[in-house]
Amino acid sequence: MFDRIISELGPWNWMVLGFVLLVMEVIAPGIFMLWIGIAALLIGVVSLLIWDASFWTWEVQVLAFLALSLVSAYVGKKLVGGRTAPSDQPLLNRRGAQLVGKMATLAEPIKDGRGRIKLGDTLWRVSGPDLPAGTQVRVVSSADTDLELTVEAV
Repeated sequence: MFDRIISELGPWNWMVLGFVLLVMEVIAPGIFMLWIGIAALLIGVVSLLIWDASFWTWEVQVLAFLALSLVSAYVGKKLVGGRTAPSDQPLLNRRGAQLVGKMATLAEPIKDGRGRIKLGDTLWRVSGPDLPAGTQVRVVSSADTDLELTVEAV
């Protein structure tokens, strides 16, 4: 059945598939379907040129399409993947990391390695050496989750 559909549509089946994939890329952009669509269009062009060749069966066409899809996706990743510009604010969503180096006064004493400081309008949990409330401290690091800061006495 599949062989019959392929033979009835001729080499245009790859062109149709390629344009469908390109339209899918426009509807839901992600730069992935673009490369597969280009591979389908290229197989369509090759099919137009050598459709009557005895070796150009649908199995060979599918294998060529799969191989070309992989190659074009890899080349596309290399072409487009390296164009991401570094952020001008790398710590934008990492509030704790933005506070490293800031000075603060302990709002609550550090007992058993845990305490609190107030920076801006936020009370932050801190860890560090035991210190009394009111001590000036400097933020030296932030946990990966930004839930706790590490401080040292100034």
